[in-house]
Amino acid sequence: MTMKSYLASASIALLIAGASASAQAQIAVGHLADYSGGTSDVGTPYGQGVVDTYAWVNKNGGIGGKQVNLDSNDYGYQVPRAIALYKKWSGADKVAAIMGWGTADTEALTGFLAQDKIPDISGSYSAALTDPTGAGGKAKPAPYNFFYGPSYSDALRAELTWAAEDWKSKGKSGKPKYVHMGANHPYPNAPKAAGEALAAELGFEVLPPLVFALTPGDYSAQCLSLKSAGANYAYLGNTAASNISVMKACKAAGVDVQFMSNVWGMDENAAKAAGDAADGVIFPLRTAVGWGGNAPGMKTVQEISKISDPSGKIYRPVHYVAAVCTSLYMKEALDWAAKNGGATGENVAKGFYQKKDWVPAGMEGVCNPSTWTDKDHRPTTKVDLYRSKVSGSTDGDLNDLMAKGTIKLEKVKTVELPRKPEWHGW
Repeated sequence: MTMKSYLASASIALLIAGASASAQAQIAVGHLADYSGGTSDVGTPYGQGVVDTYAWVNKNGGIGGKQVNLDSNDYGYQVPRAIALYKKWSGADKVAAIMGWGTADTEALTGFLAQDKIPDISGSYSAALTDPTGAGGKAKPAPYNFFYGPSYSDALRAELTWAAEDWKSKGKSGKPKYVHMGANHPYPNAPKAAGEALAAELGFEVLPPLVFALTPGDYSAQCLSLKSAGANYAYLGNTAASNISVMKACKAAGVDVQFMSNVWGMDENAAKAAGDAADGVIFPLRTAVGWGGNAPGMKTVQEISKISDPSGKIYRPVHYVAAVCTSLYMKEALDWAAKNGGATGENVAKGFYQKKDWVPAGMEGVCNPSTWTDKDHRPTTKVDLYRSKVSGSTDGDLNDLMAKGTIKLEKVKTVELPRKPEWHGW
């Protein structure tokens, strides 16, 4: 071997060794984000919250002295693209964890996650993801699936509990009429059966469901159906963008119905876009306060926000704040794993079981306490219900509208649901 070829071989070996050492000095985390697909209206602030949080974690020492390598991808809410990314993440350079997103893709990956022992804390709160053993018999085992906040089913159960009380408090007679609305898709359908079952049990007349797409459109026909059926309470199972179309069309058609929405179906941006059509909508909130709320942990949220907004002038909707909480729960599970055998997926999953009524450090008063066990991945069965209030024109900057009180998110009720075994997994 000539000296020249020896040096070339040595250089390649050093490069390979350097790349290997660099990989070992990082903790790999996959990130599915929707910035361009059917849920991008709420996926964009949530995804930004995830990215900002891990950049902030790295800025402040990383995890066990290692930087987090967040592989963030806009998969456009397309299941095949999510599966392709998962194949990469579960390959030779296996990730320690995944920050997931949608219901259809998360449910499609559940079996693979269990097989490959990769924990995924998702933006989907489908109750089918909450039974790690499958012992409840309602869903397949999901031992590596996690999320922060009440399940879609429990949130809807809380809304229906409130609706039954609301009907009585108004002195109305007869059975109130309830209808489930949303796309024929795994996400809006996730709590449908649970909601209709409880509605019947609570004395509602359950009307046939009304279908509308995940994208904005003309939903006048659905509003006329609501009106002719005499619906009193309607659950909007889609994200805000398409829900806004329904609310506006029903306002124009003079439909007198109490809308209740999915957790992704209402936020400050939706109230601004829908204007007075969004006034009075009931929806669940995952965090104890919204942006700028009076809580010690809001300082941490605002520091994280400055990663992508150094000016501190951007108003962050509820989904951004929830993403910060979600990311920091995963961060602390990674922390525990790093100190207890290394940040492997199996250890990270165990990290979620180490604390009870757990709030991430520095997030006091922002993140609601959560508990995951190896038998039950429902982090909470407590649901905080809010009402959107719109009083006046919503033209202008969202910061100003919130500061003036033109748009408000008012807390209505906290519903403490029983942790019924028969509700586990659906």
